[in-house]
Amino acid sequence: MIAWRYLRAKRAEGGVSVMTWISLIGITLAVLALIATLAVRSGFRAEFVDTILGSNAHVTVYNAGEVDAGTGRIERMIEDYEAMAERVRQVPGVTRVAPLIKGQVMANARDRNAGVEVFGITLEDLKGIPRIADPETGIGDIGQFGTGIAIGSGVARELGVGVGDRVKIISPGGVKTAFGTTPRVNAYDVAYIFTAGRWDIDRTRIYMPFAEAQAFFNREGMADELEVMVSDPEHVTDLAVPLMQAAGDRTLLWTWQDQSGGFLRALEVEDNVMFIILSILVLIAAMNITSGLIMLVKNKGRDIGILRTMGLTEGSVLRVFFICGAFTGIIGTAMGVILGCLFAIYIDPLFGFVNWTMGGEIWDPSVRGIYYLPAKLQFGDVMSAVALSLSLSFIVTIFPARRAARMNPVEALRYE
Repeated sequence: MIAWRYLRAKRAEGGVSVMTWISLIGITLAVLALIATLAVRSGFRAEFVDTILGSNAHVTVYNAGEVDAGTGRIERMIEDYEAMAERVRQVPGVTRVAPLIKGQVMANARDRNAGVEVFGITLEDLKGIPRIADPETGIGDIGQFGTGIAIGSGVARELGVGVGDRVKIISPGGVKTAFGTTPRVNAYDVAYIFTAGRWDIDRTRIYMPFAEAQAFFNREGMADELEVMVSDPEHVTDLAVPLMQAAGDRTLLWTWQDQSGGFLRALEVEDNVMFIILSILVLIAAMNITSGLIMLVKNKGRDIGILRTMGLTEGSVLRVFFICGAFTGIIGTAMGVILGCLFAIYIDPLFGFVNWTMGGEIWDPSVRGIYYLPAKLQFGDVMSAVALSLSLSFIVTIFPARRAARMNPVEALRYE
């Protein structure tokens, strides 16, 4: 009751309501910033990893280079790819294995050109790639892939083509003749346009029927590599030894973590640094509670002396002022959690409003890889923010509360 009266007291009555409000707003904004940052961090990593796992191989199996005695070139092609793929499919934890043909070429449509990477794959294997075969983001009929090619939405925009248009594929390593190798140029109908969710994939990738790719890149009867999908991509390294044993002696592996591990580690370091920085902001906001309590103890010195002479113990006085500070921290934390969760839930319209007010595209997918700013609320992140805010609020409250409890009532009333 005493703590509640002190919190509601106006400055004219010896209270510090203004300082209380400042402390409350500071804690609220600090918790809001912490939860919003943690949600965006979790959402960005989840979206980034999902676009990798949903459109790329979890493990790429390929052969070590072998020098061709006739040409002197290093060859990595897999001749017995069907048998190798069947052996890899038997490894526990493997969900799909697809032989691939890969090559870098130039795509042309009318007067537009684009450098692209062609993936030769069968229709059934293409349907097994979640981000590519998604009917909600794809345009056209993926079932017509055998009669044409599938291109990324970025490639389609770059070339200005749609479903049913023809695209020329130009490869410098084409037909071998007595006078050397001449470029190979073939035209294909666009049967399907996909959006994987990553700018670098949508802007550079084209899928071609496997048999056609073998002929186009002079890979008759061979494959360049095997695309392997597993049930637990986060622990893909546990399958490294079984996969190499199943694939054969010359086998080399390249996992999705090898490909993007540096970026993910950089994200983890950035996450830790941001958490530390925002924790300092919460601490600064909590220090406002200390300032308010010190002023409150100074203004209530006479009251403390009277209460002590009436028999109130040191512990009771400490609890009075501890409740004053803790109540501010609890209310500020609760308001920060509510606002932070609302920010994460409604980040799309908020981001759209910011984008509109800035008058342009402030999120460049060519730099950040994905097309939008995601946010993912996780219970652990919210609880870590709550625990940090409450613990700091309670800790900084103890010191001025102890000062009030140890105040000598004789000194407090000496000049009254």
